[in-house]
Amino acid sequence: MTQPPFSDMFGTIIDNTPYMKAIGAYYVGTSPDGITMALPWREDLIGDPDTRVIASGVVTALLDNCCGMAVWDKVNEFKPVATLDLRIDYMRAAIPDQVLKVTAKCYKLTRTIGFVRAFAYEVSADDPVAAAQAAFVISSPAQAKT
Repeated sequence: MTQPPFSDMFGTIIDNTPYMKAIGAYYVGTSPDGITMALPWREDLIGDPDTRVIASGVVTALLDNCCGMAVWDKVNEFKPVATLDLRIDYMRAAIPDQVLKVTAKCYKLTRTIGFVRAFAYEVSADDPVAAAQAAFVISSPAQAKT
C-alpha cells in the first residue's frame, strides 16, 4: 500500500502550530514551484499604523515556517527540522488589505541539511515583498530525543 505524500498533512500541521494559528496563516498547496502558504491581511498584524503594512516580524515568521515545510516536502516524511540560517531581503512594503502569500522550495537536500529559497508576495513571486534564503538542519527523531 502506497503512503500518501507527507504534504497531505500540511494543512493540519499549520492549523495546529500556535503562532501560525494566531496570525491566521493557512496552507494553500504544493506545486512544482514549492509549498505555498497564505496570510490574510488583518489590522492586528500591522507594524506601522500610518502605512497599515504588515509587521516585518510576521512576514519573517511566515517565511521561516514555509521554508521548514518545504524541507519536509522534499524529505516526504516527518523529521525534526530547525532553522540553521535564514536571510531575508525586504524589497518593498506589503500592500495593505491584500493576502500575503509565501512560496518556498527546497532546492538541495543533503543527509542533514535542506537548502531553501522562498518569496513573499501578494499577486506574483515576480514582484516580491521579500526573498529568503535558508538552511535547515534535519535530524532523525532518535537524535532529537538526546
